[in-house]
Amino acid sequence: MAHDAPPFVGRRWHDMGGELAGPVPQEDHDFALWEKRVDALMILCSGKGYFTVDGLRRVLEDMGEDAFETMSYYERWIASINQNLIEAGAYTTAELGAKMTEVKARGTTYGEATDE
Repeated sequence: MAHDAPPFVGRRWHDMGGELAGPVPQEDHDFALWEKRVDALMILCSGKGYFTVDGLRRVLEDMGEDAFETMSYYERWIASINQNLIEAGAYTTAELGAKMTEVKARGTTYGEATDE
């Protein structure tokens, strides 16, 4: 017995399937050091069980259309990783804020690195 699913009435803003999005860049992209760190953080934290791909995707999809218009790919990913880590109890927003204040106090040259 076949069960027909009801037709999809609408789509959310992030569902671009079938929509024209322009050409796909074919050139290689050299990732910035911070982008590589976001990718590594995602792999390490998911491997430790803090979140799943579904958890990351849920946060990305719930960010809203404005996030996809104003944030880069890795900016959205680090926001999703952060939200998932907070939800998992890895740290609190207060702890994150305190750490960010501490890092900011180190000055603008702290942590600058090259891709060497």
